[in-house]
Amino acid sequence: MRSRLSAAAGKCLYSVGMLAILVLGVAARPFAQIAAAQSGWEPAIREFEEQDQVNPPKPGCIVFAGSSSFRDWDTLVSDMTPLDVVNRGFGGSEISDLNVYAKRIVIAYRPSAVVVYEGDNDLADGSSKTPQMVAGGFRRFIQIVHTSLPDAWIYILSIKPSKLRWNQWPRMEAANELIKDYALSQSHVLYIDVDTPMFDAKGNLSADLFKSDGLHPTAKLYAKWTAIIKPTCCSGSAPRKVPRAWISQSPLCPPWLIFPKCPSQIDCRYCTAQHVEESVVTLRQVSSRPARIRRAEPNQTKCKSDHRERDRCLTT
Repeated sequence: MRSRLSAAAGKCLYSVGMLAILVLGVAARPFAQIAAAQSGWEPAIREFEEQDQVNPPKPGCIVFAGSSSFRDWDTLVSDMTPLDVVNRGFGGSEISDLNVYAKRIVIAYRPSAVVVYEGDNDLADGSSKTPQMVAGGFRRFIQIVHTSLPDAWIYILSIKPSKLRWNQWPRMEAANELIKDYALSQSHVLYIDVDTPMFDAKGNLSADLFKSDGLHPTAKLYAKWTAIIKPTCCSGSAPRKVPRAWISQSPLCPPWLIFPKCPSQIDCRYCTAQHVEESVVTLRQVSSRPARIRRAEPNQTKCKSDHRERDRCLTT
């Protein structure tokens, strides 16, 4: 009788032990994933911190944080002159990786703005992530940054299409829409569409926008991005005068940008300012993005009617 009870008790203890191991294993999985990500990117992050000791970024700089599309942007600093920018792209990263290291490579610099490019690797072939999960990662990033830096601007670049990952483009488009919708609901957050200008009139991607791998940007694509991102980042700076050429090359009107004329082909979805002097572009700082385009005032007329979105800009 005793032997039977001992055997039963042994089986019971074994079952309880196996159940405990299973529960602990499931609970520990997220921590294991974070640990794996940290160990994978830790050398790159430490390299950034070593660079910071030699040449510490100045508070108020603009941090470019994201994956290899930023890491490989060798001309970023010169392209963004006179803006003070810091490149913190680490190749192959996903938005969840950036969230893990945001305090060390974004918040630590006390930037005035952050430009983010992630999501490309999140939705690559073989990824189990959904557009909703990727959008959730961006929401988390915004929360992390604005908890410590509520006045910092966050500029989120849309996930770009590419030759290599063309089959994944529908999922990336879906994620872009979710990210854009959330950005519109937030203060000091702006979604920047960099994918639309990459398509030609027939809706095709030009091969010369990508390196031989069909994924990473060439100098031509970086030039397109510069024409979009640079004026947009300047719009959050102190008032200054900048060359009008910055705008004539831009595929969209940056927010709060005051400029003399809207050239044809310009998309004024984000333009909310009045036009001023013809020879210069003037920028002004605002506390938050107006919810809608202002109505025309006396002595002002609409811009050319061939804007893609036909939103209203104001011109003197």
